[in-house]
Formats: sequence, C-alpha cells, structure tokens
Amino acid sequence: MPILYCAPQSRSDTIVALVHMLKADIEMVEVSISRQDGSGAPDPRNPHPEKKVPYLVDGDQSVRERGAIVTYLTDAYPAAGLAPLPGEPGRGAYLSWLFYYQGVMEPVIVQHMMGIHHPALTATFRDFDAMIARLDEALARGPFLLGARFTAADMLCASPFQWFAGILQDHKAIRDWVERCSERMAM
Repeated sequence: MPILYCAPQSRSDTIVALVHMLKADIEMVEVSISRQDGSGAPDPRNPHPEKKVPYLVDGDQSVRERGAIVTYLTDAYPAAGLAPLPGEPGRGAYLSWLFYYQGVMEPVIVQHMMGIHHPALTATFRDFDAMIARLDEALARGPFLLGARFTAADMLCASPFQWFAGILQDHKAIRDWVERCSERMAM
C-alpha cells in the first residue's frame, strides 16, 4: 500500500485533499517538520531526504515535490477524472500548470511576500503581476485553469492563495477561482 508522509498545516494539505478526492487507498503517516517560524523539527520516521512533506512511497518508488506527486497520483487513479490522461486533450495544459506552479508561482509568491525585487529574479521567474496576468488569462476562458474542467492543477495552483488570501485583494477573478477550488476540495 502506498504511504503519504504529511504534516498538518503544510504544503502536504493539498496532497491529502487530493488523496481523498481520488478515493485512493493510501496510508497517511503524519510526521513533524521544521516550520518557517522555527518550531517543529525533522522527524526520523520521515524518509524524505530533506525531511520535508509531502513524500509518497509506493513500493520501491518514491515521489517528492507536489507537482510530481499530483501527476503520479492522478495517473494512478484516472477514474476520479482529476487530470487529462496522456494523449487526451488538455494534457499539455494540465502538465504546464503543474510545472508553472512549481517553477514560477511558488518562487514569485515567496518573493512578493518578502518584498524581494531584482531584475535577475524577474527575468528568471517573472514577477507577481505577470503571474497574475497568466492566471487571469486562463480564467477568462472558463471557471478553471483548463476551462470548464476542474483538475488537480487547480488544486495545486490555488493552494498558496488559500494560505495567503490577502495578496489577492485587487484580483476578484482569482479570488473567486480560489473559492471555487476550495469548495471542490471541501466536498
């Protein structure tokens, strides 16, 4: 049976919600992690090489990083319909959003929250306004990133705004999308 190592109120919350939405038979093991506020500590039970969460172990396979775990799980549990499968329409856009989250959104949001601005960072990752513009463009075509279809990419990309809703004061379309995603995840 696959095992998901997770910690409450962490980046693993989205993956825990995904496991429930997939109705996946996965054991969840809560571990402690070092927190940004200095609390917590690495848990020796956590097999992640850096003692982070989420971390998925499936037999001799291990998967780290949320985008990779989302892809692995949605491919393994296709009946839930939370991702276009290889060869299906929308697969490229779906994968692009998962990787955009990991490679652009998270670094840009952290920089924005910390007030860090530098041309090299903007050239590499883009800036907050450009990231918001990409989300607005996608959401103008439908209520979710892939149009009418809610996918695990919505879950992942909306997740930081569930924690930091205040950074979206002037972005109603994105706030509404985050709310739609939160409602889906709560079901």
